[in-house]
Amino acid sequence: MAAPRSLLLLSLLLAALQGRGQRPPPPRSPLEKVVTEGNLGLGELVGRWFLVGTASRCSYLAENSHRLEATAMTVAVPDGQSLAISTFRKLDGQCWEIRQRYVPAGAHGRFSVRGRGFNSKMEVVVGEADPRSYAIIYYQDSQGLSVKLYGRSSQLSDTIVDKFERCARAVGLSEDVIYYFPTYGFCDSADDFHILDGEHGSTLPRPCPAVLPRHRAGVPLCPGVGLGDGRASPSTASC
Repeated sequence: MAAPRSLLLLSLLLAALQGRGQRPPPPRSPLEKVVTEGNLGLGELVGRWFLVGTASRCSYLAENSHRLEATAMTVAVPDGQSLAISTFRKLDGQCWEIRQRYVPAGAHGRFSVRGRGFNSKMEVVVGEADPRSYAIIYYQDSQGLSVKLYGRSSQLSDTIVDKFERCARAVGLSEDVIYYFPTYGFCDSADDFHILDGEHGSTLPRPCPAVLPRHRAGVPLCPGVGLGDGRASPSTASC
């Protein structure tokens, strides 16, 4: 009986050693559960959009929610598959333009944006949308997760706003980290001295425009233009 018992103990020891060497799987990204608008064509996103609301744990937004600037973006599809984004907003009274290129990232409605560091990128997901009215867009990078509500007009119905807030809660962002932006004072353009071209990597590709001076001082950036950092629970659901 000693031999079978020894074999059993040896098997248990080997199993324990193998289990110790295995790492738990990484937590799932909240964006994996976000449902994209399956019938949405990229061409339907072309044109001007106004930033209505942002759900984010960005510290700048929390500290400066009383002085947020009106923000708008224009979307183009230069090659039929990627999105060329220009975001416009004011900093110290001066209009700035931030350019980015969203390149396809596999599934429909999912994109990535090149970051500044080695192997650095931001994930972008176009969630629920009606291209004639609104779009809910998710952003995630190493700083965390943010959700933005864009509208074809600067003011949207309560029904759409409620839908946006449900989407934010579904990825772990509660009402106390949702901020709404001014509905007037938008920039239409910026001069050549106030353009940040992240598409070609010559300047920062994903700043919070409101904290550009802080970026130059080495302050950590936020995930998504005009958004903030914040981490959501990995066990989230789509809205």
